[in-house]
Amino acid sequence: MRGMGNMQNMMKQMQKMQKKMMEAQEELGQQKIEGTAGGGMVTVVVTGHREVVYVKINPEAVDPEDVEMLQDLILAATNDALKKVEEMTNKTMGQFTQGMNLPF
Repeated sequence: MRGMGNMQNMMKQMQKMQKKMMEAQEELGQQKIEGTAGGGMVTVVVTGHREVVYVKINPEAVDPEDVEMLQDLILAATNDALKKVEEMTNKTMGQFTQGMNLPF
């Protein structure tokens, strides 16, 4: 019966870890991360859940003759913000998988 006690203890530990992971994910979702491009000409803010919530474009970045540049700046700022979210997510959630020797 000793094996059953160990199994129950392990299940309790897993449930605790799962609860902490859910709390960490919730906290990540509430974070606001800013990405910029063009020296601050374009700013994009995303949540930790990768949802764009704000875009700011400096009027100087708006050139009717060069819309492609503005599009590129928006893409770059968005990608910058998403990269920061990914790094923050890996740092936060990595603590739960550290040392588990998972195959991914």
